Amino acid sequence: MSEQLTLSAEARDRAGKGASRAIRREGRVPAVIYGMNEEPTMVHVEEKALNKLLGTGHFMNSVVMVNGVRTLPKDVAFHPVTDRPLHVDFLRVSEHASVHVNVPVRFENEEASPGLKRGGVLNIVRHDVELVVDAAEIPDDVVVDLTGFDVGDSIHISAVALPKGAKSAIEDRDFTIATIVAPSALKSSEGDSETPAEGEAE
Repeated sequence: MSEQLTLSAEARDRAGKGASRAIRREGRVPAVIYGMNEEPTMVHVEEKALNKLLGTGHFMNSVVMVNGVRTLPKDVAFHPVTDRPLHVDFLRVSEHASVHVNVPVRFENEEASPGLKRGGVLNIVRHDVELVVDAAEIPDDVVVDLTGFDVGDSIHISAVALPKGAKSAIEDRDFTIATIVAPSALKSSEGDSETPAEGEAE
């Protein structure tokens, strides 16, 4: 289960670009906490502490306690050149609220897949899956067992054992998470479509 993260914040009394720039010059990142029918709270957090949490790799699917308020990060804006975080949106959540989170997919038992053993290639269609889960039970990942899958097989969400209490946010279709393709077939089909015949315009 994703661990609970903690971040301390200070209130900010002024909004606007100028105020935000001044905050960033001090090594802080403007943020807002909203949701649960309460007024949005404008705060700022330490950039260094935020970067540390972003570096965990599961910031966006973890509960983050911001000054004792249980939140779920919903959006982080980054500078297009420096990649520094510019702004964070936190959604207030109650302890056992149902929340939508994107959870990374992890593949295991590759050695038990006949298709991969014969030289097939695992073509990952979705690197994460949107789940509806209890805020207190957010899983670290969704495990896809590759046992028995052969070349030409598609692995759909229905074939995946989701963590207890979790369900897919997409319920109207049985979407594909990955396929196992033959490398030679892949190369020839790409070659045919990419190479125009002589005399044809590119």
